[in-house]
Amino acid sequence: MTSRPWDTVWLGASAATFDPARPGPWGALHDAAVGVKNGRIVWLGPLTELPERPDEVAAEVRSVPGCWITPGLIDCHTHAVFGGDRADEFAARLAGESYEAIARAGGGIRSTVSATRGATDDQLRTAAEARLRDLAREGVTTVEVKSGYDLTTDGEIRMLDVAHAAGRRAGVEIQGTLLGLHALPPEFERDRPGYIELVAREMVPRAAAEGRARQVDAFVEGIAFTAAECAPVFEAAREAGLGIRVHADQLSDAGGAALAGRWCAASADHLERTSKAGVAALARGGCVAVLLPGAYLTLRDDQPPPVTGFRQLGVPMAVASDLNPGSSPVRSLRTAASLACSLFGLTPAEALAGVTREAARALQLDDRGVLSVGRRADLAIWQVERLEELVYWIGGDLLAGRVVEGIEDAP
Repeated sequence: MTSRPWDTVWLGASAATFDPARPGPWGALHDAAVGVKNGRIVWLGPLTELPERPDEVAAEVRSVPGCWITPGLIDCHTHAVFGGDRADEFAARLAGESYEAIARAGGGIRSTVSATRGATDDQLRTAAEARLRDLAREGVTTVEVKSGYDLTTDGEIRMLDVAHAAGRRAGVEIQGTLLGLHALPPEFERDRPGYIELVAREMVPRAAAEGRARQVDAFVEGIAFTAAECAPVFEAAREAGLGIRVHADQLSDAGGAALAGRWCAASADHLERTSKAGVAALARGGCVAVLLPGAYLTLRDDQPPPVTGFRQLGVPMAVASDLNPGSSPVRSLRTAASLACSLFGLTPAEALAGVTREAARALQLDDRGVLSVGRRADLAIWQVERLEELVYWIGGDLLAGRVVEGIEDAP
């Protein structure tokens, strides 16, 4: 061979592909080789089956014996752009106040809306970049970021712009989600229909036309919006070609999972109080159940999502940090995956599939989350003997390398 057709080949690691076509919970390949060109995986298999010597097939040879390679981790539910914090509310909940009571008294999301509106672009970007860098240091390569803390059209677009700018600086790809139906802004206190119309007829088309968001989300809850109120916004999303997601059944069974199922939404997220009928609706609609154990822990909830029901009906389960200032100040996706095991009973294989393959499914991304030929070369390289260590250890520096579209950077 007179030329080197690949850019890079990684050698000697065990590869957890999470490819359901491969046997075992990890779809594992041992003593593997991963060939990359132009940011895509072009070869994946046992090192012994390479067509030529490594230095003949790739311009750069990276030997990582004793490591595990997984797809780059994907955090599929965050609110990483916001002003201020809500540490005072954390203390209030420890003193016995409920999340719902704090929200109804003017705290909660509305307090973050006020802080976000008052922050400059630089302040928001600098703070978001620091949070995203924390995720990147744990092998995360893709992060979904929602708007929802300004609740004006210009402000929601500004939040998404800040998210993309912070992601570029932190070295992660941002998937923007418009969350106009997060809370009712104070200026629309007496005009709920008017605000819903604004989201449907102004925010959604603009976010789509300007490429700021790929999906639309809505918070279906007694302190937020009803399933019926979401319909015009979801109709606008469909018309604009955007995916649909739902914050569902976190504090009560308000019909969020059923709504997600009816709309064949990409995902329903939270789901602590989803009924059997809601689980069935998710299965019929082909929705991903996104589990958010950080919020469950922080709010000291005692009713976990119906994981057994999801398994029985084949509802895919993703796991995310839900990074936000109020209910889940979690800046570690590995910690969220660990909590999903300890609090919700997921197996390590389910939790790690939840932050790779199933997270990609929730974001409607079919080019990542699995190691296979043709997918993006987003890789996380781990200095661990057993893959279970990624959810066994809470904290600790386990990352040996991170690769985004074929380019490796320092962990």
